[in-house]
Amino acid sequence: MRAIGYIRVSTQGQAEAGVSMDAQEAKIKAWAGLNETEVVICRDDGISGKRSDNRPGLQAALSMIGKGDALVVYSLSRLSRSTKDALILSEILTKKDADLVSLSEKIDTTSASGKMVFRLLAVLNEFERDQTSDRTRFALAHKRTLGEFTGGKIPYGYRLDGKLLVADEFEQTALRLIRDLRVEGYTLRAICRKLEARGYRTKSGNPSWHPQVVKQLITHPGKAA
Repeated sequence: MRAIGYIRVSTQGQAEAGVSMDAQEAKIKAWAGLNETEVVICRDDGISGKRSDNRPGLQAALSMIGKGDALVVYSLSRLSRSTKDALILSEILTKKDADLVSLSEKIDTTSASGKMVFRLLAVLNEFERDQTSDRTRFALAHKRTLGEFTGGKIPYGYRLDGKLLVADEFEQTALRLIRDLRVEGYTLRAICRKLEARGYRTKSGNPSWHPQVVKQLITHPGKAA
């Protein structure tokens, strides 16, 4: 096992409060000595812990860590100030089959109890993703019941009025013509010629109609054309 130590302070006040870079490094090296493993130290000086993607020291630590290695931090607050970011980082380590050691909280996934905490973080991560997915799905469903546009192509027969889908009378007339002509036995190609002759355009503004587009509007009313 190799220890990849990560140390960080975001302000001078933190350094003066006893969690200086030197103090963190000393604690990590002491842990590595007790566990008889080599240690590499990565640093981020004067960078907030809110995000992980803007910290070169952390990104370097994550890139060099491999299977069986351990990412060692003085405390979880040095690793991340964001719960969401901490869970993402724990997932990265899981995929790399690496361990996490936080000295202050005594989290050590090289032990059985530490693995339990680590797996709990993974469960929380999945739970948060599921909650986000549910919230998004319910929000979109609610918007649709209000007639709000939720993205994608605007269906044929409708136009966007602010956030709402409203009927486009000209296109609705074209849809009624398509249905009536089909009932009368017109072929798809013949319907296309009728639409073109009366000046109807597709949703993209094309004056020429294709039989497949007409077929879609017959079988799936409201599709973009």
